[in-house]
This record gives sequence, structure tokens and C-alpha cells, in this order.
Amino acid sequence: MRIVTLDETSKQNILADLLKRDPNNYEEYSDTVAKIVDTVKNQGDSAVFAYTKEFDKADINASNIRVTTEEIEEAMKEVDPELLEIMKRSMKNIREFHEKQKQYSWFDSKPDGTILGQKVTPLSSVGVYVPGGKAAYPSSVLMNIIPAEVAGVERIVMVTPPGKDGKVNPVTLTAAYLSGATEVYKVGGAQAVAALAFGTETIPRVNKIVGPGNIFVALAKKAVYGHVSIDSIAGPSEILVLADETANPRFVAADLLSQAEHDELASAILVTTSMELANKVSEEAEKFTKQLSRAEIIQKSLDNYGYILVADNMKDAIDAVNEIAPEHLEIITKNPFEDMTRVKNAGAIFIGEYSSEPLGDYFAGPNHVLPTNGTAKFFSALSVDDYIKKSSIIYYSKEALLAAHKDIEAFAESEQLTAHANSVRVRFENQE
Repeated sequence: MRIVTLDETSKQNILADLLKRDPNNYEEYSDTVAKIVDTVKNQGDSAVFAYTKEFDKADINASNIRVTTEEIEEAMKEVDPELLEIMKRSMKNIREFHEKQKQYSWFDSKPDGTILGQKVTPLSSVGVYVPGGKAAYPSSVLMNIIPAEVAGVERIVMVTPPGKDGKVNPVTLTAAYLSGATEVYKVGGAQAVAALAFGTETIPRVNKIVGPGNIFVALAKKAVYGHVSIDSIAGPSEILVLADETANPRFVAADLLSQAEHDELASAILVTTSMELANKVSEEAEKFTKQLSRAEIIQKSLDNYGYILVADNMKDAIDAVNEIAPEHLEIITKNPFEDMTRVKNAGAIFIGEYSSEPLGDYFAGPNHVLPTNGTAKFFSALSVDDYIKKSSIIYYSKEALLAAHKDIEAFAESEQLTAHANSVRVRFENQE
């Protein structure tokens, strides 16, 4: 891995480099995505079936697009029993964590005759996109569906690309059933996003679309935003490790590569105050890469977006962390909890040498759907909050409005909105 001395110039160069991975920069695909979205919007099922045949080589029609109970039962028999038990333990942790995020309606009644409050209502329907193909990502299924189920969403609709045989990966399907999906459809790509956003003859539209996907899925979510809500436009995965001379270089290198193996656009960065650690981590990363199954992807990721930044002091190191605003942040220093208090921008923070990032991906409980490409400066991890909406409640008695009506009228008239003022004034016109 390349070792760079951290200064203002190198920091800005790296930030500019990382921003190249933003899905918003891949506009050359926008026209293709827009065409797919419009065609599905206008032609419904026929477009979905045609695109599925073109892109996934699967014969899908109205009679087999929705996964049946029999297919779920068959899938569950194919899953390794040990993996099934591991998934159940993971689900328990995820559900317990997200249960603590639940919000409830509240009302504040005051002696002056006013009642103010907030009504919390779960969304009625959510679409969850799950990548398909050769790989299976049951962890993504759990992380997207369980918070929706905890929030009380009635319809949780999962879409995922089928294989050429027209079937859904059995592990993915099992995870969907266990976590609470109410419907599963065999469709992927931009066409799946469009079907969820606008509805087709067989796929009813939803209120919100969540879940990761490739650049076509990301741009499709961007295209339908406004017709439906979305979680975010997710970019490639990233990890930043903040470490000092006390860190184990072998641990650090292994953790950096855990994200570099995702794809060639993934980012793996070490920010450290120790040049000795920097050199050792670089050596260990090289050794590990030669041993790992996705060595080619890892190497390209490190060549493109892998850095070891050496800072003069911990303050400069943490300033760099806050500028980069990583999706995953590990803190492996002699005072990790103290250093954590100075971190403002990160999707998820892993503290100490035994809190490696995959713990969050699979098992600990906090959500692994996190803001990328610096958006941790203003976005949060996926949570129960993403599956609810809030309505304000306002009640004033006649006496309470009487006490406030002149202030309201004066405020409205200052904005030349005389009908606003009149709306309040008419209630007391016979009492002046």
C-alpha cells in the first residue's frame, strides 16, 4: 500500500480521488437507466419480463414472478442447518438493537388549553432491493427488512434478480422469509426499482425503496426519488482505520482488506501517527493479498483507492478522519474511547482491536447500511426511523387562540398574507 505523509495538500488530493467513486459521477449510464425506468412505467409487466430476459437470461412471467410458499419451503431445505442457526442468532442481535430505536407518538397538554404532539406512523409499504447473481447477501436482507418489521410496516416487498433457471438464491430467500418479507419478486436492476416506484400489473407500488445495488440500481433510485422515497444513493464500500503505535499491524492489514475485497472501487485507508506501523501494515497487506481468494480485486482496490496516511499527531489524524467521513471507522489506539469523542463524521465506529468491521456487517446488531462517499457528514445509518413518518398534532381551545390571535394576525400581515390573518380574525370578530 502506498504511504503518504498527511498534510493539507495530500488530504485534499485524496478527498478528490475518493469523490470520483460517487455514483452521481457516472452520468454516462443515466440515459440508459432513464429509458428502462420510463419503459417500465409505461409498459408495466411486459417491460419487466423483457428486461429480465435480456439482462438475467431468465424466463419470468406473471405466473412465476412472485415467489411461492412452496419455493420458500424448498429453499429452506437447501440451506446449511449451521448457517441457518447463525442467521437466527444474528437476527436476534439485529432485532434487539433496532427495537431500542422505536419512536412513539407523544402529546403535551398544557393548562392554557393547548395540546401539541407528534403522531408516529409506520410506512404502509416498503420495497427492499437485494443484489443477486452468483453471490448471496443474506446479511443485507436482514439489515434492510428487520428494521422495517420492527417499525410496523405492513407490506415489505423484496425484489432480487433470478438466476437463469428462474430461481432465487435459497439463502437469500430464506433470509427474506425469516426476517419478515411479505412478498418476494424475481426481478432486479433498474427495472425492479421502476416497478416498485410506479407499480405494474403484478407488482404493486411501494412508498419507499431501500437496499444496495450496482450503478444502474443506484441511478434508478435517484431517478424515481420524489415519486417514492429512497434511503440513499449508495456508493462503493470503504473503511478507515485510525491507529497509533499500539495497534497490531496484522489486525489492521486484515481489516483494511476486508473492505478492499468488495470491488475495485472500494476504499481502504489507514490514518496513523506511527511510520513504523505504516510500514508494517503495508508489508502485512501484501502478504495477506497473496493468500486471499479475491486477490485481484483487492489489489486493484488498493492500487486505486488504498492509502496509508502518516500524521504528525492524533489531532491532525482525527481532523483527516472527519474530512473523509468514512462509512466504516475503526479506532485502534491507546485511548480509543477518548479519540472516539472527537470523531464527528463516520457511518459506524468500531472501537478497539477486537471490534473488527465484519462484526458489524454480520452479527453485532447495528445496521450495516451506512452513508458512503463523505455523506456521513449529514446522513446516518439505516434505522427504524427510515420506515416511519411523523405528523404534527395541534389543538388550541378557544381561550388559547384568543390569547394568541393578535400575534398570529400581525405576523401574517407582515408577510402580506391577509387571508391567513383573516382566517384567525373571523373567529373573534363578534367579540372585539
